Amino acid sequence: MSNFRIERDTMGEMQVPADALYGASTARAVDNFPIAHEPVPAAVIHAFGHLKAACAKANLELGKLDKRRADAILAASREIASGKHDQHFPVDVYQTGSGTSTNMNANEVIANLANERLGFGVGAKGAEGAVHPNDHVNMGQSSNDTFPAAMHIAAALVVGQELIPALDRLCDDLRGKAADWDKIVKIGRTHLMDATPIRVGQVFSGYAAQAEYAVVRAGRAWKRLQENMPIGGTAVGTGINTHPEFAAKVCAALSQQLGADFSEARNHPEAQAAKDSFVEAHGALKTIAVSLSKIANDIRHLGSGPRCGIFELALPATQPGSSIMPGKVNPVICESVMQVACRVIGNDVVVTTAGLGGIGSLFELNVAMPVMIDAFLESVKLLANVANVMVDKLLTGLEVNEERCRQLIEQSLMMVTSIAPTIGYEQAAAMTKDAFKTGKTIRELCLERKVLPEAELNDALDPWKMTEPGT
Repeated sequence: MSNFRIERDTMGEMQVPADALYGASTARAVDNFPIAHEPVPAAVIHAFGHLKAACAKANLELGKLDKRRADAILAASREIASGKHDQHFPVDVYQTGSGTSTNMNANEVIANLANERLGFGVGAKGAEGAVHPNDHVNMGQSSNDTFPAAMHIAAALVVGQELIPALDRLCDDLRGKAADWDKIVKIGRTHLMDATPIRVGQVFSGYAAQAEYAVVRAGRAWKRLQENMPIGGTAVGTGINTHPEFAAKVCAALSQQLGADFSEARNHPEAQAAKDSFVEAHGALKTIAVSLSKIANDIRHLGSGPRCGIFELALPATQPGSSIMPGKVNPVICESVMQVACRVIGNDVVVTTAGLGGIGSLFELNVAMPVMIDAFLESVKLLANVANVMVDKLLTGLEVNEERCRQLIEQSLMMVTSIAPTIGYEQAAAMTKDAFKTGKTIRELCLERKVLPEAELNDALDPWKMTEPGT
């Protein structure tokens, strides 16, 4: 028993670890939800720290909270936001769907830290002059508006601070390669079959454009997450037990603290009953994952070989590829990108179903918020990390095999396309079949049959000219 203390919540007494900063409500939640044995992501806890600080500041300005308590709550909340007390937030992700247990976890830890600062001991919430987790830390709030508000804060911060910079970096690298390799011509492919020539720079400009659009999509999600803040709606979106100016003041304080632009929801019942903004924002993450997977998969195929594949690109060797085949090197970074895409697409199903009416969203509250933010934050982390890995381990050191590109262009039967306007589609098609049967190139067959004068033929079969319109 010396390792525990006894605390009470509205349901009775609970044993709480003696050194824990949380109280009875948190201990009860830990006991009730031994499911994933994974706590709510730290980013959400830090967001709660920022949020509770902003709420205390707003309540102080509104004359609802005395300065002594407010200052203590502010100091404690800032410690939570800094990550100093993450170990005191043990509640499982798979808890009450409103996140009530995590909100109470934050209220209890902040109250105890504040009480220590004020000269009270841990667990002194009932003492005269002490800070109470519900009456003071949670003043003017409900779990139903604080947890989704913390979701918005956490998601906006990681998208803005981690994902967008990583995608910007990827975009810059791809743009550089598009410029550097714009003089190199390779054969194009459609339906996995030979097509007309294209410059390597043009190919990589397409990848760069995908990355640029990814930055734009992430930026839109980032902006959307700063809007529609549910704080101030309290229980069901009506704002019961809170000041009419509370939400606006909280958003202003958060914006100042975090260098962002958080704004109060235009309609609080919508902001609490539905999580459409999160479904929308994660849809952007899914699209980004699809883009990165496409780029990685193309590079993987273009680097296939080295002798029996395409091998127009030489991928950097990052590790031995086989435990049985000596000297084998595999496109492992590309494969990791594609696996991230699988996970993010799976997370999109989680976020979508968590927001779906009748499952997560029902009447005045969404009750699948913890799993929604857990999936969302994982997607951001994976995409940001893998974008950086693509630059560091794949694009840095990636080379073009120019001789292989020239060889495959000359062998391609689709070189006939450029002379089809001169000799006609049907004759060009017949020549393609003959070239394939005889093993000759289009150039060799045209010279043999004197289809065009040699100088005119060479001009028509110039691969560079085939990469521009009108030639």
